[in-house]
Amino acid sequence: MVLTHPVETMPAAVCTAYGPPETLVVGRLPVPQPRSGQVRVRIHAASVSAADRRIRSLDMPSGFSLAGRLALGWRRPRQPVLGGDFLGVIDAVGVGVTGFQPGDEVVGMTGMRMGCHAGVCCLNPVGRVLAKPASLSHETAVAALFGGTAAMDFLRRADLRESERILIVGASGAVGSAAVQWASLLGAHVTAVCSGRNAGWVAPLGATRLIDPARHNWPNPEEIFDVVLDATGTLDWARVRPWLPPEGRFLALAGGLQDVLRAPWVAVTSRQRIIAGPARERISDMQLLMQATADGRFTPHIDAVYPLGRIRDAHRHVDSGHKRGSVIVTP
Repeated sequence: MVLTHPVETMPAAVCTAYGPPETLVVGRLPVPQPRSGQVRVRIHAASVSAADRRIRSLDMPSGFSLAGRLALGWRRPRQPVLGGDFLGVIDAVGVGVTGFQPGDEVVGMTGMRMGCHAGVCCLNPVGRVLAKPASLSHETAVAALFGGTAAMDFLRRADLRESERILIVGASGAVGSAAVQWASLLGAHVTAVCSGRNAGWVAPLGATRLIDPARHNWPNPEEIFDVVLDATGTLDWARVRPWLPPEGRFLALAGGLQDVLRAPWVAVTSRQRIIAGPARERISDMQLLMQATADGRFTPHIDAVYPLGRIRDAHRHVDSGHKRGSVIVTP
């Protein structure tokens, strides 16, 4: 008789095809083993971000649908477990890992490797994993990551300066609300565009002025902003350009292919700039973000927390377009 050991499994949300939330199926997958240089993390919380929604639905910015299929998979995601950030506890380390050990409570980002909507993930921790501040809850720590790192990256690339005027469109989402706070910390004058129902919690984040697009024509045609940050993908260069001074910057966080292709021409022919494309995830930004969250200078907003078994409901929440801050799932 040959004795076999049962395979340890974990819960995982699997994207079986591109489409609505119903394409997500929660099942059991084998627990991965860490390879050389990797740590294995038991995940306690992860966010369901706008990026997860775009990948699941293949609802890409204008002009990127074909590129999305080529990069992600033609009929379904090659990596069927979505989720690009996590809070968890290391339970195993591979050969050669230094600086981390089983029992460490950590936060991290996996980027396009994804895999965080599951009970366990394995990854190389270099440049992607750091210790969670002890004072932060699981949900708060992970809620800071996606929006916070994206906002920090784009504001850095824009070289936002003290006393500059910035217009933030989509100020109540994970990225937009993070941008309001980070721009305020940099000393900028922040005009935030969000619905009236969100004004009460967006204003204290650091907005100098609020605009409800349902009640006001915005912005004033004569008003000028040094930086316009669009976290929603609803603006384009033709509309934004009149709002910018000669050295103004347009941050198209969900910009289409046209914005990406136009950016070099704008840079060559004027002093204005279009900054588009994916946000860069940096461990230094994650460290600053965790410290700012721990000492109260940065406060991620959590709209809802779902168990992993309700991953479809979490995606429906994001799909609604009315998400306020972050949506979190807990395996």
